[in-house]
Parts: sequence; structure tokens; C-alpha cells
Amino acid sequence: MSDTDKESDLATRDIARALVFDPAGRLLLIEYESVRPIDPADPDARGFWFMPGGGLEPGETHEEACRRELSEEIGVADVELGPLVAVCDGPFHLFRTSRYARERYFVVRLASDVIDTSRLAETEDNPVRGTRWWCLDALAASGERVEPAGLANLAQQIVTGDVPGTPVRLNWRNA
Repeated sequence: MSDTDKESDLATRDIARALVFDPAGRLLLIEYESVRPIDPADPDARGFWFMPGGGLEPGETHEEACRRELSEEIGVADVELGPLVAVCDGPFHLFRTSRYARERYFVVRLASDVIDTSRLAETEDNPVRGTRWWCLDALAASGERVEPAGLANLAQQIVTGDVPGTPVRLNWRNA
């Protein structure tokens, strides 16, 4: 069976996520534990960072799902969604259930850095290690696994006021 055949066997999941910025221009990311090694050279490496968000429920739009997920994961209700700035489509294998992920990313700017993650682990497929507000320079320089590839560059572009007029296409890091 070829890789393409394996990919076509994956369930497709439509997902809405947010690039959540605080007033200081930091980006909120969630660290998850992968069910499999993320680096063949380091079998103990299992952590990866991801944006808040999740799958659409039946009848939900990406915007509605993004708002619901932000309420569930970080305790911020009724956020004002900014524009759709990126998409990432393809097979993703770091979560417990591999999937063909069709992700859409919106900008969210919060009035403060106060969040409530007490309900975050309840709905997640993989163990949650924690959350962090990332300074964008530190994120760009980090050796941590951040998904999708190009997220740090996109976040830096947005913070400087250069918000893409058309969604940018990002890719998974051999996920």
C-alpha cells in the first residue's frame, strides 16, 4: 500500500483554530504529547505546540467552531474573530487518531493575557502538557516542535500589521 493509499483511508476532519495574541503581541500555544515519537533521532521527544481550536460539530461554521473551542479551551467567550489568515490541509499523525486535517486559522486579539485552561484537557485527544504565551522572537528561535511549519513567521507578519489578504497555505512538519 502506498502512502497515498494510506492517506485516503484517513478520516477527514474540518478544524478551526486561532492565532491568539495578547496585548504584548505574544502568541498563545498549547503543548500536547504525541502518541508517537516526533523525531526518529530522538524517540523520547514527544512534545509539540499547537494553536487553540478543534473540530467542527455538525452544522457549525469554522467561525462558530473557533469561538466555541476558544471558550472551551481557554475560557474566553464571545471573542471577535479577525480574518481567516491561513489554511493547512493534509494528513496529520501526532494525535491519537490520525486524520486528514483541513484546518482554517483565524486571528484573535485578546484585551488581556488572562485565560482559563481548567477545561482544556477534558476534550482533548492527546495529553495536554500546558499552555504558554510565546514571545515571537523566542518562538522563531526555538527548537521546539511547532505545528504547522511557518506558523512563527506568519505570527510575526501579523503582529507587524501585515495581515494576509488571502489565506496563506501552511504545511505539516512530516506529521
